[in-house]
Amino acid sequence: MSHSLRFQPIGSSWVALHPDPKGVIFFIGGAFFGTFPTFFYRYFLGSIYQAGYTIVALPFRFTFRHWSVAISLLQEQQQLRPTLVEMAKHAGYATTVYQTPEQFYWIGHSVGCKYVALLELLSSSRWAEQSKSCLESQQIERTQLQIDTRIPDTMGIYSQRSLLIAPDISDTDSAIPKPLARIVEALGLGVQPSRSQTLCLIRQSSLFHLTAIISLAQDTIAGRVADMDETQSDVRWLLNHLTDRPLLHLEQSGKHLEPVGIRIGRWIVDLNPFDKFIEPIARRELEANVLMFLEKLGQKF
Repeated sequence: MSHSLRFQPIGSSWVALHPDPKGVIFFIGGAFFGTFPTFFYRYFLGSIYQAGYTIVALPFRFTFRHWSVAISLLQEQQQLRPTLVEMAKHAGYATTVYQTPEQFYWIGHSVGCKYVALLELLSSSRWAEQSKSCLESQQIERTQLQIDTRIPDTMGIYSQRSLLIAPDISDTDSAIPKPLARIVEALGLGVQPSRSQTLCLIRQSSLFHLTAIISLAQDTIAGRVADMDETQSDVRWLLNHLTDRPLLHLEQSGKHLEPVGIRIGRWIVDLNPFDKFIEPIARRELEANVLMFLEKLGQKF
């Protein structure tokens, strides 16, 4: 049965409540596009909604302080949970799923994947201790203070599934031109945590057991399977260093902005002339692959 996709502003998020949800999707998009997720990712999110999931689209502000964004996203989820229960009760919908964190899924696209990864890293009760070889002590103390102040009882997204689409573990030069990035880094104002720090944290963690990755064969930003140099390819790095965990992975055709697009008749328009710009819905692979991975992740443990 088809249900009408309707987003409501709740807190800092946009929520599309499904009448009979089998899971809750928390979605974080890429830079710029992720600021307006209900517009730029409408077809993508609508397809997941029609498959039976409540959608929570989480816009984020542009900043180089990525720990702060991750913590605010986690805080937003915790504040939303009781609200979702009340909304569902008021509408006469099922409520059990909103009280079961194991039925929560995080989907990230591009830099949104970095925020999902940071949330995963915060799921360890020993994250601060384990971070000492990757982060400066001041960065650990500052981040821990934010956690203690804003979400003192957090367990991160432990037991919640995550799907990373075209993961971009963003660094300063990913956000601004390289000459300016070098100046910003020299002033100590660059992205925190940096790409190297984030990858160090992922490598040392024992997490990421409920994770899937979809890479794109023509992606020159996040990388692809064919890449040889993991220092330039986040996809290649993740595939190389998460081999000891039950990682699900699939690579399909497409460029970095494959999830972006709105429907016009039988076409998907991504509003980006540097990407495909327009393609027929009949050729879309992404949504079917995402739904397949959500089912597989739901069967884990």
